[in-house]
Amino acid sequence: MNDSRLHIVFSGGGTGGHLFPGLAVAEELVRRSPRARITFAGSGKDLERRETAAAGFQYIALPCRPIPQRARDTAAFLGKNVAGMLAAGRFLGRNNVTAVVGLGGYASVPAARAAGRRGLPLVLMEQNAVPGRATRWLARRASLVCTAWPQAELRLRCRCPVCVTGTPVRRAFRATENTPAAGPRQLLILGGSGGAQSVNENLPVALGKIRSPLDSWKVVHQSGERDFEMTRELYRKLALPAVVKAFIADMPEVLRSSDLVICRAGGATLAELAITGAPAVLLPYPHATDDHQRCNAELYAGSGAAVMLDQRQVSGRFDDQLAGTISELLIDRHRRRQMSAAAGRLARPNAASHVARSILELAGIASPQVPGRAAA
Repeated sequence: MNDSRLHIVFSGGGTGGHLFPGLAVAEELVRRSPRARITFAGSGKDLERRETAAAGFQYIALPCRPIPQRARDTAAFLGKNVAGMLAAGRFLGRNNVTAVVGLGGYASVPAARAAGRRGLPLVLMEQNAVPGRATRWLARRASLVCTAWPQAELRLRCRCPVCVTGTPVRRAFRATENTPAAGPRQLLILGGSGGAQSVNENLPVALGKIRSPLDSWKVVHQSGERDFEMTRELYRKLALPAVVKAFIADMPEVLRSSDLVICRAGGATLAELAITGAPAVLLPYPHATDDHQRCNAELYAGSGAAVMLDQRQVSGRFDDQLAGTISELLIDRHRRRQMSAAAGRLARPNAASHVARSILELAGIASPQVPGRAAA
């Protein structure tokens, strides 16, 4: 196939953890095949629209809903997702789509399912040690599954190859490494692209208890839109200087200049920490599906690249435990350097290239080669 006829649809989004790895692979596909057409199909969230537009890719919204928590919502769930699959099928047919890449999450299902029904190649990307429900369900009809961790394959039931590529990160991350700037050291607090209420409530209080070690540090806190005013007001009441932002657009630069990061343990976040060599305190989201963030955090912290604090296993006040852990790391520069080196050893800078190459091979553009199970 001539690459001028190549049209790849990336299905999913919802959160930055699903969307950004897809953008990384899309960037690599365009670098390799400049005439290729790229479309992102998502749930219609502002994050998806904003980030795909900034990257210069086409975007369409498809009807979709997550698995309902109440039985009475089942009919609406089925109706919405069937409508999304039918709309996706029409788009795939009318626009000569070559292949579909599922990014995980419920927003990935309509176009990925439609690809299976139309016999198109379907590549799934899984960033977590425990594959999500959408990935597990779709894997039975996939042509290839690309995972971040070898442990993920154990939970998949599929006949297609499973390739451990690592989690793709955008080129802006791959061009940087952890080189904190001169001046105050930077403590970065992240709750993910949408923020995290527990992080926003507990971290300012914890930092208020360790003012002396924090004196020579600059605090940058990404709160998410919902908790932005509350988080900023909490720092003000505690008389703690902090730069609070709803969303950090230039994450590669901010991570590169950070001496310590406190964050959740989503797969994409861990890949970005590794590629920039940023030492971290990981706070896995306690309600994550199948407890996948705790599994991610255990694998990552087990390498020496981070310290994990699971809120469910903390006796007493969580902010007290946070304060003690953070205080020790703020004053122990040697340990932070060791963590940074360990993070760098986990980096997979070629992950986006590996996934893009596999997609092109399935599309018949690159030299044919069946993806193996070896790491990139």
